[in-house]
Amino acid sequence: MKLIVTRPEQDAGTLAAALQARGHHVISMPLLRIEAKKDVTIPDKPYAAVLATSANAIRSLATPRDFHHLPLYVVGPQSLAAAKAAGFSNAEAHGGDVSGLARFVAETLLPRSKPLLYLSGAETSGDLAGSLRKKGFAVERCIIYDAVPVATIDHDALGNADGVLLYSPRTARIWNDLVPDTVAASMTHFCLSANVAKTLPQSRRILVADNPGESAMLALLDRRT
Repeated sequence: MKLIVTRPEQDAGTLAAALQARGHHVISMPLLRIEAKKDVTIPDKPYAAVLATSANAIRSLATPRDFHHLPLYVVGPQSLAAAKAAGFSNAEAHGGDVSGLARFVAETLLPRSKPLLYLSGAETSGDLAGSLRKKGFAVERCIIYDAVPVATIDHDALGNADGVLLYSPRTARIWNDLVPDTVAASMTHFCLSANVAKTLPQSRRILVADNPGESAMLALLDRRT
């Protein structure tokens, strides 16, 4: 199949390679541009751990060495790979999404007397900090990057695509804004989660991964082909 990959450029490489290995033709069409924020000051506190729900948060951290002594908890394999590349030797992936990571932290992380450092973008798909604060944790959320929506796309590349991969409600909304209904109606929309799928017009051809992970997304494509 000819598949449109909408992930930001920094996130799309591994996915594109996996799709090509399966015989698909990949059309790269990032809908978000990642921009690290400059001059962000992270408060100096005795943190118990660092949390991140995106590989982009780790890549945007200006001084990762300052936090290498802390455990780092992320949501999935891509974030974990970014953590390892940034020198975090004590990094683990848990939960698969924001809710899963919050559940893991709430069930296993002690002591609660120390704050958690949550590295994030300006917009997130869930409220990790809020969920953990309700469970008695102190959370210092630091916004260290922006995911800026693109203004235009290559409409010529849309006409011969069989499907599009959508990984977040936000990218689904951008897709809705930029792609005419008449064009999108001819494609299969492969969605990472039900939250992504419900952002789309329900008249679209929609398939949803069994769980919010890249391996599940690839398994969804394998079943389709």
